[in-house]
Amino acid sequence: MTAIQKKLFDLQDKEYALFQAKLTPTVERNLFIGVRVPACRLLAKNLYKNNADEIKVFLSELPHKYYDENMLHGLLISEIKDFNLCVTELERFLPYVDNWAVCDIMSPKCFKKHKSELPAAIKDWVKSSGEYTIRFGLEMLMSHFLDEDFSPEYLVTAASVQSDKYYVNMMIAWFFATALAKQWDSTVGYIEDNRLEKWVHNKTIQKACESYRISDEQKQYLNKLRR
Repeated sequence: MTAIQKKLFDLQDKEYALFQAKLTPTVERNLFIGVRVPACRLLAKNLYKNNADEIKVFLSELPHKYYDENMLHGLLISEIKDFNLCVTELERFLPYVDNWAVCDIMSPKCFKKHKSELPAAIKDWVKSSGEYTIRFGLEMLMSHFLDEDFSPEYLVTAASVQSDKYYVNMMIAWFFATALAKQWDSTVGYIEDNRLEKWVHNKTIQKACESYRISDEQKQYLNKLRR
């Protein structure tokens, strides 16, 4: 057992491992240690502050065996302050991501200070053949470019993604539902003109109608546009 694995097993909650396994069906049950997310976040922060050499070795050891190692890996990448190094580590790690939870746990803090460089990386990620690389790119587009840095071109980027992968299509729907809540005037035409694949179109409407940020009048209008 590696030093990092020992730290993770010291935080093991077997009941939580069962819970995680039910939510993450693409990962084998025996690969869950059962580390709760707050504990994993704290471990990542402590390692990042105090164990630079250990982190460097851990990040280079791919693929990992356990789901929880991948969670920790994603959280460590999120702590990296240097933008170029963060992108480099992401692109090494993303091909090994095999589930939505590890994909969605990653939220690099340095991205907020590098909005001008980020779109180019996102465009590369959404053109990938990797299911979770695409999902991650779409999530970063949703997280960083639907507010004050919004441009209609980002809707074009998301709509251009064509996939038969469930977790990609769920993210496209999540992106457009969020875009409807934040940028209604620019986004609603994608629903009116049927510019999204049918399943994504209907899932977008469903998720938008579940949102408290969409008005009752908007929800009524969207429901009339179901296909």
